Amino acid sequence: MLRAGFRCDAGVSSGVGHLVRCVALAEELRSRGADVVFLGEVRGSEWAAAQLSLRGLPLVPAPAEPALLAALARELRLDAVVLDSYELPEHTGAVLRDHGLAVLAIVDGDPRGQQADLYLDQNLGAEHRPFPFDARRLAGARYVLLRDSVRSRRRVAHDGEVPRVLCFFGGTDSAGVAPAWAAALRATGRPFDGTVVSPEPFEAGGPITVIPPTDRLPELMAGADLVVTAAGSAVWELLHLGVPTALTWVAANQLIGYEELVGRGVAAGLGDVPDAGSVAVLAGLLAGPAVREEHGRRGRGLVDGRGRERVADALLEICR
Repeated sequence: MLRAGFRCDAGVSSGVGHLVRCVALAEELRSRGADVVFLGEVRGSEWAAAQLSLRGLPLVPAPAEPALLAALARELRLDAVVLDSYELPEHTGAVLRDHGLAVLAIVDGDPRGQQADLYLDQNLGAEHRPFPFDARRLAGARYVLLRDSVRSRRRVAHDGEVPRVLCFFGGTDSAGVAPAWAAALRATGRPFDGTVVSPEPFEAGGPITVIPPTDRLPELMAGADLVVTAAGSAVWELLHLGVPTALTWVAANQLIGYEELVGRGVAAGLGDVPDAGSVAVLAGLLAGPAVREEHGRRGRGLVDGRGRERVADALLEICR
C-alpha cells in the first residue's frame, strides 16, 4: 500500500490553491487504498484547515529544512512526497530522493530548481512551453486536479433576466482585492445579483451580498452566470463546469495562466486592477448573455475531470 505525504503551502499570505489541488490528488490516492498525510501547517485560515479535517486527512507539523523533512518522512514510513510550494529550499526534492523517497513536484511553469522524479504543471498550454529538467513531466489541462465536490457537480441552468455573479479570490483573498472588484461590478450600472466571498467582512452595498469563505463554493460556481476571479487554481474548476469567467491576476505566477486563458478567448480579461477598461468589460458581460456564454462554451471540455486519475497512475508507476 502506498504511503504518500503532501508538503504544500496554505495560509493567509500564500493562499490555498496549493492545498486545494493537493487535496484533490489525496482524495484520488485514498480512493485507491493509499495512506496520505499532509506535512506542515495551515497558517491563519480556518477554512483551509477545515478542508483537511472534514475529509479526515491528517496534518503533521513538519520542518522546512530538507534533511529534517526527509527524516520525518522516513519516520512516517512514506514511499513518496508531493511538493507543492514556492517557499521550500530548492534542494528539498534532491534530499528527499537521496533518502529513497519518490518525489512529485507540482509546479506552475518555473520549477524553481526543485528536483523530482515526476513533475506536474496543470496550466493550460504547459505542454508547449520549455522545461529546464530532463525528467518525466505531466503538462497541460489533461492533468488538472479537481476535488470530489467539483467532479460531482453540474452547472445549473438559470432562466432569469438578472445575471447571478459570483466574485471570489481564493480561500483567503491574500491580496485583499475583493472590495475593489465589488466596487467595479457596482460601477457598471448594470443589474445583477452578486455574491462576494471575502474572509474580511465589508459593506459592498447595492445588489451584493458578502459572505465568508465557504464549502458551498462549488455549488455557487455551478449556479453562477458569471464568475469574477483571479487566474489561480479555481479557474480549472470553472472550466470543468463551463461557467463564464472574467479574470484578473493577483500574483506574478498567475500571469502566464491569465494570458493563456484570455488569449484563447476562454475567459474575459480584466487586467490586474479595476479601472475604466475593466468596468466596461464587466458591463458588456452583464448586459450580454450570448457574450458570457461564448466564453463558457470555449472553456467547457478543456478540463475533463480525470486529470487526477492520470497523475495518480503516474505516481504509482514511479513508486513501483
